[in-house]
Amino acid sequence: PNHSLLHMSVFSQSFSPCGRFLAAGNNYGEIAIFSLSAALSPDATGLSQKPVLTFTAHEGPVFSLLSADCHLLSAGNGEISAWSWAELIKKVRIRLKDSFTVSADLKQQSGDNSLIVGGGDNNIHILDLEHGVFKSVLQGHSDYIHCVSVREREAEILSGGEDGAVRIWDSRTGQCAHCIEVYKYESCARPQYGKWISCLTTDSDWMLCGGGPSLSLWHLRSLSPTSIFPLTGCQRQATFYQDMILAVGEGPFVSHCLLGGEVKAQIPCTPQSLNTLQLNTNSTEHRVLTVGGSSDHIDVFTNLSYKAFSLRF
Repeated sequence: PNHSLLHMSVFSQSFSPCGRFLAAGNNYGEIAIFSLSAALSPDATGLSQKPVLTFTAHEGPVFSLLSADCHLLSAGNGEISAWSWAELIKKVRIRLKDSFTVSADLKQQSGDNSLIVGGGDNNIHILDLEHGVFKSVLQGHSDYIHCVSVREREAEILSGGEDGAVRIWDSRTGQCAHCIEVYKYESCARPQYGKWISCLTTDSDWMLCGGGPSLSLWHLRSLSPTSIFPLTGCQRQATFYQDMILAVGEGPFVSHCLLGGEVKAQIPCTPQSLNTLQLNTNSTEHRVLTVGGSSDHIDVFTNLSYKAFSLRF
């Protein structure tokens, strides 16, 4: 319905395992599947930028999407659902499982095929995807969890929450090894925005986190911030890319930052405020960056310096 376009926000994205499709979730509980092959083809038309399939997955917003092996996992209020990519691509949907608490973020641990779920009950739940059972609960946050990240090599899980803490967990024992209260570091603190951590990602010995506090780069061995990025507003997602950091949040642009802390460029986007950015590393042929936020448009960058076109919900 048209009224929904005015107030539509895209909250989450995930590329298919083959890299030829993009799934996006919005505030109305809908998931749209786009064909990147069609949209990137030389004879693409306006129609190629529309979904090949749209379906309602949850009653409230689709907070998080993740592709695990052959399934697309989606988190809504009070449930996680799994959709078969093969079936979605055949434009059919099969609901496999649903369960449990409000979910903020999902990440997969590849070694033992488990799903890390950060939730609204302030806990992290680890779900065994083979058997569909929860095998452990990590307790320590005093408010709900916004973001999780997995460090495979160190067998560590990191989580950031509304309580302003980043916790580093030993995934073998389920114990919290370190707790960093980012807002207590003067260089990161922005009391006017609050203390919550809304984005968190890791790359070997480095961590990026931000939210109320400034987006900052941390060295995980010394547990200290090495660079603070002078970006305004709350950053909602950030990622390492080559020797740069890409970040989105309040404001209609993708920020390109250097590891030393400088903001090198801000590339204009369609939505006025951004929630999600995703790099497609699953397919060399469809290597794109996609960005979504307070609009029914998802911007596609084939070159990081300018938007190539938009997909539309």
